[in-house]
Amino acid sequence: MAKGYGQFCPVAKAAEVLGDRWNPLVLREMLYGNRYFNDISRGVPTMSRALLTQRLKELEKAGVIASHEKETGQGYEYILTPAGEALRPIIEAMGVWAQTWGSEQIAPEDLDDALLMWGMRRRINLESVPAQKIVLQFDFGGLAKGRKTHRSWWLVIEHGEVDVCQKDPGFQVDVLITADLSVFTHVWMGFTNLEPALKQGSIRFEGDRDLVRQVPTWLYLNGEWRYGMGIDHSATQLMKASRRTMMNNNP
Repeated sequence: MAKGYGQFCPVAKAAEVLGDRWNPLVLREMLYGNRYFNDISRGVPTMSRALLTQRLKELEKAGVIASHEKETGQGYEYILTPAGEALRPIIEAMGVWAQTWGSEQIAPEDLDDALLMWGMRRRINLESVPAQKIVLQFDFGGLAKGRKTHRSWWLVIEHGEVDVCQKDPGFQVDVLITADLSVFTHVWMGFTNLEPALKQGSIRFEGDRDLVRQVPTWLYLNGEWRYGMGIDHSATQLMKASRRTMMNNNP
């Protein structure tokens, strides 16, 4: 860890773990269930692999995570210790706070189609997806400067498993989703509603009509941001309590 605060205060000791840059996001990925280096790295795509290695070692030294060699002998598996799991409500509350009190505008430099796809992959409403193989193709426009202006991704959902493909997997596409990256990100985050985006044409669904109607439910596009972000019931209650307080203070 970086040099501590030199205080015995519990807040200071907690900040020594959570205050280092990237640590909350690394923990977020592990709380989502990612246990392997490459999976964690995909959730923090702008973090260098060398820095991720360093942070994982520091978190292990702090007793928040533990590591052991994979059964294959290639690489390590990282798991949360009881101390790490106990950070779940703190990390989730950070998301609730930002959703409730933070800015609702995502800056252009914050947009990342790869991160968006990885986020959707781990938070599909699998209970609502038909038993058949479902293939969704995403054609995103409006990517940040320095990147391609358009890029395609595929989500393949089958037997309760979800795969993200940046190359065409060769399967028949059930629904084609064409969208401006900023608009789609704002909708998925719950900052804006889906219906106006559909009417304006900044998000379009093409394919089997019955499946098209179901897509917003599969992807949590109807304002259920807490599911897309992985926020549980207790954190949702905190959000509601915060909003009630805000309304009471601003009659």
